[in-house]
Amino acid sequence: MFEVSIEEVFPAGHALRNYHGKCENVHGHNYRVRVTVEGPELDDTGLLLDFAELKRLVRAVKDRLDHQFLNDLPPFTELNPSAENIAKYFHDEIQPYTSAKLTEIKLWETDVACATYRPVPRS
Repeated sequence: MFEVSIEEVFPAGHALRNYHGKCENVHGHNYRVRVTVEGPELDDTGLLLDFAELKRLVRAVKDRLDHQFLNDLPPFTELNPSAENIAKYFHDEIQPYTSAKLTEIKLWETDVACATYRPVPRS
């Protein structure tokens, strides 16, 4: 099995609804997101997925969130903009545009705190 990952960073603000503590207040993070795809075979060039293509897909999502107040953007107007939900959002926005299997989205809010989303394998 082969695996390819890329990382991107973006600043954004949010406030957690139904949270009792400092994070219920408006605050921001310099998020870092790592998107990983996997597959059993390489193409004729010897690539699982071109890094440039994966970066293009991730940046399209990242650019919508960059320097934004996440609570004002769908789906976070309804869905709490937690690290877990943001990680899943990256997956859900990218997967339809690639035949590569996204296996892990890791989103850091700080250098030492991150959330991971792994889709349930299809049977």
